Amino acid sequence: MPMGDIPEAVSVGTPKNGASLWDRVRRHPLARIGPGLITGAADDDPSGIATYSQAGAQFGLNMLWTMPLAYPLMSAIQSLCALIGRTTGQGLAANIKTAFPPVVLKAVVLALLIANIFNISADLAAMGEVAELVTHIDRHLMTAMFVIVTLAAQIYIPYNRYVDILKWLTLSLLAYAAVLFVVHVPWGEVARRTVWPRFTPNAAAAAVVVGVFGTTISPYLFFWQASQEVEDMEALGVRPLVRDPDSGPRERSRILWDTWTGMFYSDLTAYFIILATAVTLHVAGVTDINSAAEAAGALRPLAGNFAFMLFALGVLGVGLLGVPVLAGSGAYALSEAMGWRIGLAHRPRDARAFYAVIAVSVLAALLIQFSPLNPMKALFYSAVINGVVAVPLMAVIILLASKQSVMGAFTAGRPLVILSWIGTAVMGVAAVCMLLPG
Repeated sequence: MPMGDIPEAVSVGTPKNGASLWDRVRRHPLARIGPGLITGAADDDPSGIATYSQAGAQFGLNMLWTMPLAYPLMSAIQSLCALIGRTTGQGLAANIKTAFPPVVLKAVVLALLIANIFNISADLAAMGEVAELVTHIDRHLMTAMFVIVTLAAQIYIPYNRYVDILKWLTLSLLAYAAVLFVVHVPWGEVARRTVWPRFTPNAAAAAVVVGVFGTTISPYLFFWQASQEVEDMEALGVRPLVRDPDSGPRERSRILWDTWTGMFYSDLTAYFIILATAVTLHVAGVTDINSAAEAAGALRPLAGNFAFMLFALGVLGVGLLGVPVLAGSGAYALSEAMGWRIGLAHRPRDARAFYAVIAVSVLAALLIQFSPLNPMKALFYSAVINGVVAVPLMAVIILLASKQSVMGAFTAGRPLVILSWIGTAVMGVAAVCMLLPG
């Protein structure tokens, strides 16, 4: 009903035809932007920040080109994931379970869980180190505090409020844009190097390119976004598109807008991180960065306390966003594979196995902090596993999105499929380079 037709006596929140004005506002497509934004922001987690910082520190402006190339590829595959979730009303694992042999599902879910735990461990380590730099409180104590905060939020905060918190946390990525206002940036040179880089194609350059693409296109993001579409759909009380075809055009447009916007935000932030470290660390001769904390610490003497604080707060903000996404994606995948009740919208006592996977993933990652395994080794193992599993998983996603038996009348369009296959090929090359000796 148009806004002008609402009687003056009806106040905001008063039921009308079974739904409050607030409910109708929340159902509007513009108000439902979220899964793509949260997924994109979570892609720039502390481990990703470390990778992008190393690219900028080691190669200066000559790795900026990777972000414009990655943007359409990551957007296309994430769009397919979101469309699969919204169209079928099920997450990726549930769809793989029905459309492919059991061995495919088992291999993907096992690899995802292991990689996610290693990745969470590396993220927590980076958050603890950065927090110690800012507060001078022991990093292990700060890491334990972050674990408690993220677990408590996922378990005890109602889903609709929790998602709103995650959306607000995406603003932490703006810190990396703000850094550029307090350092000197040669914008003309930046533009030239973005489209015409200068570097020697050798093993070191290949390793950084592989790392950047492996960080940008990650399996855990596939599972998270598909499942979040399902969560949002159930929260709004709407049906999957295969059962509600009239909503198809509107919902597909919303998903594509949401995903491509969210991935642009993610990609632009990664570009800013590479740029910020290129014009500070690389220029000063600091070319070896092993963690986000090292990048933040190195910025302090070169760009001042303000730039350091912005960078550090960005790491903590995206860490608080990225860790729940990593843990949640594994919980969605395993729970769907096992047929357990799933979803952050359920209370813990109603989905005990789902929440147990989240808790075990984060606590196992915390234990790695106190083991002989170096967090950077954990990040390396995570990158290798993600790089290997991403290629077949992307192929599976493309096939799912192209199957009429899965998607009904809403199979993926040719442009998305072509871009996704190109992304799969790029990730395949990256995986081969990662596994080659030396």
